[in-house]
Parts: sequence; structure tokens; C-alpha cells
Amino acid sequence: MLNTDAVHIWRDPEGDYHLQWDASHPATEVTVEPLAPGLETLVHYLPGSRGARCSGMPPGSRHYFRLRDQYGTEALAPERKLGMQGTPNFRDFGGYSTTNGGAVKWGYLYRSGQLSDLSDEDVALLDSLGLDLVCDFRRLEEQESDPSRLPAQNTPKIARLPITPGSNSSFFEQAQRELGDAQAMFDFMVDINRDFVEQQSETYARMFREILAQDDARFLVHCAAGKDRTGFAAAIILLSLGVSQERVMHDYLLTSQFFSPVHEVDRMKQKYQMTQLDSAAVLPMLEVHRDYLARALSSIEQTFPTFEAYLEDALAVGPAELEELRSRYLK
Repeated sequence: MLNTDAVHIWRDPEGDYHLQWDASHPATEVTVEPLAPGLETLVHYLPGSRGARCSGMPPGSRHYFRLRDQYGTEALAPERKLGMQGTPNFRDFGGYSTTNGGAVKWGYLYRSGQLSDLSDEDVALLDSLGLDLVCDFRRLEEQESDPSRLPAQNTPKIARLPITPGSNSSFFEQAQRELGDAQAMFDFMVDINRDFVEQQSETYARMFREILAQDDARFLVHCAAGKDRTGFAAAIILLSLGVSQERVMHDYLLTSQFFSPVHEVDRMKQKYQMTQLDSAAVLPMLEVHRDYLARALSSIEQTFPTFEAYLEDALAVGPAELEELRSRYLK
């Protein structure tokens, strides 16, 4: 039987859609139906795999697909990763089931890396999403040197929420001075995720305030690469909506499918004056690992009796705010 929570759809920058799914039995047959007139013939099923590719879809908007198995089980979903040319890790983090049988709405919650290199086509696609709010976690220097490209009409509000990675502002100086190998950088990245819980609560609290300040806000959370500061933000939003830790971790690790650390190493070394470091030593800074987010979640568990207590005591998201979030973003 088709596992409706394991349907994965993404669009590449050239416009092709890729679909993957999982099922409880290898003999499960799944059909794919693009929900647009006259496009049924564009579906190409991949031989020997649980997947398909669709090409020729109109590029200016998102498209939904219906997947159905021979037993009548079906899933309705759009692409999770949008085909942005200038920011490869732009994706919708809705659509996930909750532990009480609900589901997060599609089309309201987005996450990405920086938006300064968007093409004109990217900006048009961004405009079609109808965003109300953009939460930018980059350092103020990054926000000023690489300003976001946003639609000229109906421009979303930008909430500047700078988070300096690491426990203090000397992160990059410390990285240059002390982190000489991959294990040291890996350990440092684990510690950064602990820091999100122990030192950055006011910033993440303000994120929730900014979201709640606008009625039914469609919003984007982003940083430079869209994986650490953004990854933790997406995690606590999904957890607040009742998504399981397993599904939250799944969403977090999707970055490894869309963001190539190897291609970013030289740029990162130049940007942060780390040219003296070996590329292998820098790679963990650009990667996502289960241990990174797990360290943040374990810090919450060690400090607070429940996740709800963390939301209320550290982030000022009490029962009333939680009810509002769930009424907006769950279906």
C-alpha cells in the first residue's frame, strides 16, 4: 500500500518534476496524475524504481499531483522543493502528518537559503507564492552585503532576526584559529545547535511573534544556506504543530539532497577568511547531520519537562498562541 507520508516531489531548475514514493509491498502499483488539463501523457515512470518524472509543466506556478495505488489509497501533493535557480534549497515544509491524525497545510510554510541570487524567473515564482513575511536569520552584515531579491509588488515584510552562529560573536575568529580538522568542525557544529536552544531563545521567540502578528501569514524562514539556523526554526515550528520528531528529522535531512557542500567549500572559505583551512575541515560546516539537530532537541529535553514547556517558558508560545498556530496551519 502507498505510504502517503513518504511521497516526495521536487522540481529541478530546468522545470522537470521528480516524484518518489514508498509502499508497504514491492508489488504496489502507483499511478501519477498531474492536476492540470492535458498533461497526463507527460508522466514517465522510471523502470525498476518507485518513481516518475514529469516534464513540460508550465513554469510560472506550482502544480499538484495525485498519486493512487491499486487499493484506492491516494496522496495529493505539490512539489516540496521548488525549482529556484538562485537558491537550491528552497522548499515547502508543509504537508506532514501530525501525531493526532491531522496534517500541516501546503503553501504556507517555506524555508530556504539566501535570496540575493534569485533570477527574474525565481522572483516571479516567489511572487506567485503570496508570501506575507520573510524571517531572515543571517547576520546583519550578510543582510546588508547580499540583500534579498523580492517581488516589487506585494513585497512581504522582512523581519531581521540575526543569529550569529556559535555561542558568541567570535565564531569565525575561533573557526580560523582552532578548527583544524573535520572532527573539530563537526563537534563545533553540534555545539552550535545546542546554542540555538540555550542562547538564541529571544530571536526564535520573536520569530513566532512576527508570524502571529499577521493573520494567516504565509511565511519564509531563511539564512545563508538554509540548513542550521533555518533548520532549527523549521523544526520547532513543525514540532509545535504536532509533527513527530521522526518526520521533523526527515525534513531537516532533506537539505543533503538539494544542497551540495562540495560546490560551496571554496566560496565559504573566501567569504569567511578560512582559506588556510583544508577543504575537508570546512565540509562539516556545510553539511547536515542527524547529530546536529539531535543536539538541539536533546538540550530542550534536558532543560524543560516537555516541549510545550519549552515553547511557553523560552519562546512565549503558550496555549493560546499554540492553538492559534494550529488553527491556521493544520487541516
